[in-house]
Amino acid sequence: MKLIDLTIPIGIATPPWPTYEPLQMKYFKRLAPNGANGQVLTHSNHVGTHLDGEIHFYTPGKDIASLDMDFLCGPGAVVDLSDAVGDYDIYTSEMVEERVEIKESDILIIHTGYHRYGWDQPTADEIRYMVKHPGPDREFGVWCREKKIKWLGVDCGSADHPMNTIIRDWMPRQAKEADAHFRKKYGQPLAERFDDSKYQLMHIELFPYGIIHAECVGGDIDLLLNERCTIGCFPWRFVDGESSIGRIVAFVEDDRYEELMAKKARCQLTRFGDVTGVCKQV
Repeated sequence: MKLIDLTIPIGIATPPWPTYEPLQMKYFKRLAPNGANGQVLTHSNHVGTHLDGEIHFYTPGKDIASLDMDFLCGPGAVVDLSDAVGDYDIYTSEMVEERVEIKESDILIIHTGYHRYGWDQPTADEIRYMVKHPGPDREFGVWCREKKIKWLGVDCGSADHPMNTIIRDWMPRQAKEADAHFRKKYGQPLAERFDDSKYQLMHIELFPYGIIHAECVGGDIDLLLNERCTIGCFPWRFVDGESSIGRIVAFVEDDRYEELMAKKARCQLTRFGDVTGVCKQV
């Protein structure tokens, strides 16, 4: 069994979710004269690849330390929706089930393709990554409950549509752009499609049922599109933590790993060694 890393690199340049504290780092001791290097970090829980915990939006929910390993790791699938959605689009459960088998109690990782606009990518675009990515409507949330999805992961800034968050107020120019898109593609204004009753539905309507999600997934996710595999999330054992920075990986058999590494060898890589999604065809 081998591991495929689905985690983005984290450093001082990694953008947090808008208005949240970024990672700040300083040395408090150095080899000379202290005999060791030591650092102090300051950051929010919502920077880099991270798991949103229940109490992020649900007061009586579990903290991060209360999540069992059997919950954090298990069978699941990585679904590629990048061929179906673009800026401000809405994805659906039907799109997911058309592309990969989803079983009850699966872990589901959604590849929108927008990780390619992350800070570590040659096509980096922070506004597109955080503000323009596609997202779901209530139909998708209801489906997650019916499927008893364990937890979800997304390769962009939020599991909610960005225009169904406070970003809509913070970025009026993009909200105007999104409204025009919604009127043309979905036949209704943005504020009507995502009215107050749906606000941040992937957080508010699912966390009380224990269906939480990871955001800013990435790494070598492009190697596993529309495949089933075992998936694991490893946040801190964080007592009273509302969310946590963590590592997300896929477990694959040794022979499959060799095939994936051969595929990776044909791909353009980021400066950190992750697949960009641009690969030569054999």
